[in-house]
Amino acid sequence: MNKKKRIWIYSLIVIGLVFANGCKKDDGDKNTVKDIDGNVYHTVTIGTQVWMVENLKVTHFRNGDAIPEVTDNSWNNLGTIAYCNYENTRNKDTIATYGRLYNWYAVHDSRNIAPSGWHVPADDEWTKLTEYLGGESIACAKLQETGTLHWLNNNNEGATNETGFTALPGGRRHHTDEFGFMREYGYWWSTTEHLTSFAWYRFMDWNFDRKYDYKGNGFSVRCVKD
Repeated sequence: MNKKKRIWIYSLIVIGLVFANGCKKDDGDKNTVKDIDGNVYHTVTIGTQVWMVENLKVTHFRNGDAIPEVTDNSWNNLGTIAYCNYENTRNKDTIATYGRLYNWYAVHDSRNIAPSGWHVPADDEWTKLTEYLGGESIACAKLQETGTLHWLNNNNEGATNETGFTALPGGRRHHTDEFGFMREYGYWWSTTEHLTSFAWYRFMDWNFDRKYDYKGNGFSVRCVKD
């Protein structure tokens, strides 16, 4: 093979590699979604559903209206829309890692706290996820982040995170205004009511349980694609 031909073939190989890398980057961009505040979330496909990998941290509804932040004890049995940071922290790393806490009224508002094309899951969508993974007790390990950087007290013992869901324990703000359990337990709302004062949610420690509680609680939120 002469020198000119070798140079020509080498150039084609280099161009092909550059093109392939460019395509790979584009595919990565497709696996993220941005909320109205500009926060970026990674996504993962589990069965037929596409989920966010991080807890929600938006402070505005989809139409741009602000979600009221409540930092004082007026959270106690509050019956209107609200969000807060855990223990009212302004620490950007904590918010980026664990997200924010929302009461059910914010989750259920028709203005929608999820990015366009996404929504907060209904109870049956959470059930679909856990059933696909083999039931609540089996699903837990497949959904939890591994290691002890964010989980305490062996509450994620046996975690594999094989789904890539990377569930984190964001704790909660009780409807009576008490914060608790960050790094120990995870709480995620559904949009589904239970009677008048309650709504269904998912609770995670070493299991992944379906429970209901007062709508005034502040829980984490994960979104699922429409």
